Amino acid sequence: MSKRNPFDELDELFDRMQENMEKAARMWEPEQLGTELSGSASMNIDLEDRGDELVLTGDLPGFETEDIDVRMKERTLHISAEREESAEETDGEYVRRERRHKSVSRSVPLPSAVDTDDITASYNNGVLTVRMSKTEPSSDGTRIDVN
Repeated sequence: MSKRNPFDELDELFDRMQENMEKAARMWEPEQLGTELSGSASMNIDLEDRGDELVLTGDLPGFETEDIDVRMKERTLHISAEREESAEETDGEYVRRERRHKSVSRSVPLPSAVDTDDITASYNNGVLTVRMSKTEPSSDGTRIDVN
């Protein structure tokens, strides 16, 4: 009858912990960010005042034009983008299927009034550009009837 070594189980536990730590570290590598992590992410933007217009540029890599929604409401520009993708690999007996959902959303309050009829947006090589012509705010305001 052989004696059981109590340290064998401890060695196995440490090996499993090491594998889990390596797997977690790979998830945080720069090329994995945004693909391995699901859910909502942020979008980096620049807002430039060019005198007669405001120009917003935002980074949206990996999206298609039809994935992007740009809206103006109450002097705030709302940008959102959403996509879903799936992948499947088969290797012998093992099958791996993954589904990912990525969305970004950003609301940007504008420093001055813009002409909502003169806003253009373009998307090229992962960069969204929104051009907004500035306008003078109405000095008269809007009269609201009280009943």
